[in-house]
Amino acid sequence: MRSYASLQLLSVFSLLLFVTCDSFARDEVWALTAFKEAIYEDPHMVLSSWNALDADPCGWSGISCSFAGDHVVKINITGYSLRGFLAPELGQIKFLQQLILHGNNLIGIIPKELGMLKYLQVLDLGANQLTGPIPPEIANLISVIKINLQSNGLTGSLPPELGNLKSLQELRLDRNRLQGSVPASSSSDFTSSAYGMYASNTNLTGLCQASELKVADFSYNFFTGSIPKCLGYLPSTSFQGNCLQNKDPRQRSSSLCDHAPPVRTPRTTNPKQQHAEDLSNQQRRASKPAWLLALEIVTGTMVGCLFLIAFITALQRCKDKSSLIIPWKKSSSQKDHVTVYIDSEMLKDVVRFSRMELEVACEDFSNIIGSSPDSLVYKGTVKGGPEIAVISLCIKEEHWTGYLELYFQREVADLARLNNENAGKLLGYCSESTPFTRMLVFEYASNGTLYEHLHYGEGCQLSWTRRMKIIIGIARGLKYFHAELDPPFTISELNSSSVYLTEDFSPKLVDFESWKSILARSEKNSGSIGGQGAICVLPNSLEGRHLDVQGNIYAFGVLLLEIISGRPPHCKDKGRLVDWAKDFLELPEAMANVVDPELKHFRFEDLNVICEVVNLCIHPDPAKQPSMQELSTILESRIDTTIPADFKASSLAWAELALSS
Repeated sequence: MRSYASLQLLSVFSLLLFVTCDSFARDEVWALTAFKEAIYEDPHMVLSSWNALDADPCGWSGISCSFAGDHVVKINITGYSLRGFLAPELGQIKFLQQLILHGNNLIGIIPKELGMLKYLQVLDLGANQLTGPIPPEIANLISVIKINLQSNGLTGSLPPELGNLKSLQELRLDRNRLQGSVPASSSSDFTSSAYGMYASNTNLTGLCQASELKVADFSYNFFTGSIPKCLGYLPSTSFQGNCLQNKDPRQRSSSLCDHAPPVRTPRTTNPKQQHAEDLSNQQRRASKPAWLLALEIVTGTMVGCLFLIAFITALQRCKDKSSLIIPWKKSSSQKDHVTVYIDSEMLKDVVRFSRMELEVACEDFSNIIGSSPDSLVYKGTVKGGPEIAVISLCIKEEHWTGYLELYFQREVADLARLNNENAGKLLGYCSESTPFTRMLVFEYASNGTLYEHLHYGEGCQLSWTRRMKIIIGIARGLKYFHAELDPPFTISELNSSSVYLTEDFSPKLVDFESWKSILARSEKNSGSIGGQGAICVLPNSLEGRHLDVQGNIYAFGVLLLEIISGRPPHCKDKGRLVDWAKDFLELPEAMANVVDPELKHFRFEDLNVICEVVNLCIHPDPAKQPSMQELSTILESRIDTTIPADFKASSLAWAELALSS
């Protein structure tokens, strides 16, 4: 039996060596490539050097390797505004010691697979937009010294298993939406051992067990109960901004605490029951007949010889292995088993339509009112309800990944929180597998887009006064997005195609363009969304996507020029609208040249204000751009949307106004 056990150990060792020499490096590069694929916005091109053709990732930006250069030990990409998801495959970089992704725009949940990183010492995911609970599997990080998850949107209760991290010295969880009590010391029936990497000799859990913990911050969450006595050495600021039961005035108000989201607790297993099952299994294995043991010995010997040959072959391959490794190639089984966890709570308050409902409302999807390479737009009427505009995403099912699904849900949830008279109202969504369907349902705006009125020969309907009202409405909508929502909301591509007009020409801002960059990762798109004129076009790649508040403000300035001039932002024969208008914006005697020739009447005082605001918006230094609150105040206080007396006195002008109202 001893010889049989020795042969088994030799076999296992040989197999591990064989796998390590031939495929482990590929696993690390594959995991890094999976992380890159999960990032869909990289504005600083920090991942541009991550080339899957290169079998050695040690030269990639943000990557540090071991002294021998055979393993990745550190990933440090801080403050580069990466937007995407945390790929579960990161858990395959088994020798990783530091994972630092602080100050990006990562969304989604924290993958439980990170608990497989038994050598990890620093986990810093702070200042992102992560949601969902902290996975209890984080307690498997037996070497971790620092955990920073501050400034995210994490929810649920704090896993008491974190107290089992005996090396943990720093824990930062401030500015999230965590709830429940701060776990001190309690008996737990839950042991996080999903990967067999951590086992405790005691059932005691809670942060009082973390004997090395020196720095911790739990502030600005929704924790309840009292501050554990064992954490009394921490400053009081570490617990402020919660719902704790003390008289500290720096706790949240009762009204805020009453509206905290419900606590989600992890499922638990009973270790005593598990132990009994293991013991029963051992007893069953012990009662084997002698002939079976003899057969195992013979089989083990043969297997040992086989793996001894494999051992020798592995050594040879490690010496002579080719310099060309293709780590990015994954088998279909690998691709099929990549898991992205969806937050089921994200869309619980959003109406979900069935495809059949929308098919009936849109007359078998025959009433198409708009199209692009990325989407189709249908008009319909819900039975007993309003008219609707249904946007159907154009993407093949085989190109739809878990990352795209989570992005879709995130965008639906983001659009659903908009509630303003100048924001397009999302009524719901449709998500079905057979046939594959992803749709957004908006309230219909009967007068189409502002682009159509400005550039398709209907500009005569837009009098000067009506254009001023539209400008003020857009400004109010952007002020709501930027200043009254937390976090702020931005329009991906703010232009006249994203402004829809109601029956009375009130503007509604709708963000359809945010899908383009994410869909482009799955299927190459051509053309552009929005109309194209015979001479002047609006290429989407011209200005790029406006991902931040400053980008929206610049785009607002360009849009103002488009509204008063009737010209698109770019013309093939005349170039960029901004470049053309600069010659007139600062010269009072030349400002009138900017005005749309379709307009027979305009107010010079209003034009002066518009040109002033445009100059503020397109200032080359974004730091000197005013906020939308300031711009909206300027426009609302200084533009007169009433009909002037001299205008009324002109019968021709009055008739023109009557036709356009």
